[in-house]
Amino acid sequence: MARFFPQSQRHLWHRRRRSLQLRTVLGEVELRVWHGQDPADGHWGCPLQERWGLGPHQKITPGLADKLCFTVTATGSYEEAAALAAKWGCPVDDSTLYALAQRVGARAEAQTQARLATLPPELEPRRKPSELGVLLMDGWLARFRGPGWGARKTHRPRVAWHEIKTGVFYLHEQAAQTHSGRGVLSDKVIVSWQGEPLELGRRLNWEALRRGLARAQETLVLGDGSAWIWNVKADRWQGARELLDFYHGGEHLWELGRGLKAEAGAAAWVEPRLHQLRHGQEKKVLEAIARLKRPKGEAGQTVREQQGYFAGQAGRMNYEEIARHGWPIGSGAVESACRAKQCRFKRPGQFWTPEGLRHLCALDEARRNGHWNELWYPN
Repeated sequence: MARFFPQSQRHLWHRRRRSLQLRTVLGEVELRVWHGQDPADGHWGCPLQERWGLGPHQKITPGLADKLCFTVTATGSYEEAAALAAKWGCPVDDSTLYALAQRVGARAEAQTQARLATLPPELEPRRKPSELGVLLMDGWLARFRGPGWGARKTHRPRVAWHEIKTGVFYLHEQAAQTHSGRGVLSDKVIVSWQGEPLELGRRLNWEALRRGLARAQETLVLGDGSAWIWNVKADRWQGARELLDFYHGGEHLWELGRGLKAEAGAAAWVEPRLHQLRHGQEKKVLEAIARLKRPKGEAGQTVREQQGYFAGQAGRMNYEEIARHGWPIGSGAVESACRAKQCRFKRPGQFWTPEGLRHLCALDEARRNGHWNELWYPN
């Protein structure tokens, strides 16, 4: 088999033996392998390397690459991953890990694109219907290299901030609480995307269908009120319920209270209305907000902005009804996912290129969303 090219199944021409040094999980090894020309297309190469999925200059075996890439996604930086790899017996510098993660991350992104063109196979097709499927979305900012990056003198910005949109899906029965009352999820999907929000929706929908979204009797979309979230919902899950995250609604109510009563008197105005909002009297609160008289100056501008905000979210604040079902009224799961992403992608001194972030993000999501083995053993 070592004398046949795996793609063409043709016997190599002009063969000769050469030394091949590889880094493996067990250390460095040296092999004597056949090298020659493929008569099908004329390229020169090593059939054994191609059969193992190794590039012409690749010296790291798939087994070792698996461990190293996993280490990269489980740590906060390439430097930390290099230090940890040295501890488990593989001294490697961070630049090698970067090159490896980018190469395998590009493969992960290509596999994602290929999956999106197919119908998602459900992981547990025989499971009973779920009461609720929960979809949450939010955004966070990452530092990118701007158009003036690396220039000695430039009027263009050296740093550019771009929003990374993140979505989470889980089934309601996968939510639980610890003894201290902290919420935990036994299983969830996390998807991120830098670019058009509808692309995030496409990716999140595919993963959610794979995890059983189609078997959910009800679907709930939770968000902080950003227009793009409801646009994604309208594009992908038209029949789903919409709910403004209660914490964000409360933040805007406090902002309104400070505009009306200043800091000293805000609590007395806000807290009764928060109680009403939470316990089924949202229409009363919204009507009262709409009738407010705007003071002059900056405070009046704040009141005007918050009146517009609450008018736009009026149909998404039925907290008592949702809570009565035992369903979530907060978007803590996606807030937690965004914090975890920022711990990896927004560390001091990190400035990304679009490709660098996308490839590492694709590698990380392959691990989190159950596609890891496909990177090494594709179907």
